[in-house]
Formats: sequence, C-alpha cells, structure tokens
Amino acid sequence: MSLSLVPDRLYAAYTDITPQMLQSWGIRLLLCDLDYTLAPRSVKRPDGQVLSWVNGMKAAGIEVMILSNNRSSVRVETFCKDMGITYVGHAGKPAKRGYREAMAKAGVSAKETAMLGDKLLTDVLGAKRSGVLALMVEPLGGPVGAWNHVLHALQAPFKAMAKENYL
Repeated sequence: MSLSLVPDRLYAAYTDITPQMLQSWGIRLLLCDLDYTLAPRSVKRPDGQVLSWVNGMKAAGIEVMILSNNRSSVRVETFCKDMGITYVGHAGKPAKRGYREAMAKAGVSAKETAMLGDKLLTDVLGAKRSGVLALMVEPLGGPVGAWNHVLHALQAPFKAMAKENYL
C-alpha cells in the first residue's frame, strides 16, 4: 500500500489508453472515474467516442467498470447501461472498499487492475492505497469553478513527477 499522490502514468485523455497497452501490463480490469474522466459532468449520456473506446476494451477482453463517488446513482446508471458495463457507486475513493468490491466483482487481483481518473486525492490516492496501477488524465472540459482551478494548481507538482508523462 502506498500513500503516494504521484500517478504511475499521465495522459491527455482517456482515448490515449489502448487495449494493447493494458494487455501488455497484464491488466484485465480497468476501473474508470466518470465525471471529467470519460465525460464532463454536464454530459448525461456517453457519446460515440466513449462508446467506441469501451467497446474496443471489451473486444480485447478488458473489463471496464465505473468506480464513482457520485451521491446520486442516476447519471452513473444511465451511462453504464448505455455502455453495457457495470459500476460500483458510493465507492468512497480514496478508501480501498470500492476498489476491493470492484475487483471481487470482476474476479481479478490488484496486479490485474488499473484505475483511470482525473483527481489525485480520490482516484490516484485510492489506486495507490489499493495496489492498482494509477492512470491519470486531464479533466475533460477543463477545471470548472474556483475550487477546481485551485485543485488543479495544487495537483501540478505531483503530475510533473509521474513516472511516465504523455501530455
């Protein structure tokens, strides 16, 4: 278990992560944050690009599952139903509980799991604490609101230390 806030790999967008990359690392389960990772929070349904990306992962034998802290499950359920995937809601990231529940659901180990998200204090920290590969992307739609601008400024030094940076 690590308390590091440094992502293992940093990308511009979720579309930069390919099934071939994940397969080469032995990943069978890709946990994804939803808000600002796969779509801006204002987007209610997945677009063609995210549907194609998820279908490509599934075709390659990589299970995609949403791991969300959203208080309301309505948006998450709609997105997941449209994408044909499942989710763990009220995950409590960065706590390990949601990660463990997702891995148990998929029948995989931490070494076979990656977490894709846009926030250090929830997605990356939770991944590190759970022993899964921490993949980080820039938020879709950019930071929204004053707090998110501050948060993104605070994340910058940790993102600069990413083992692999593809921005």
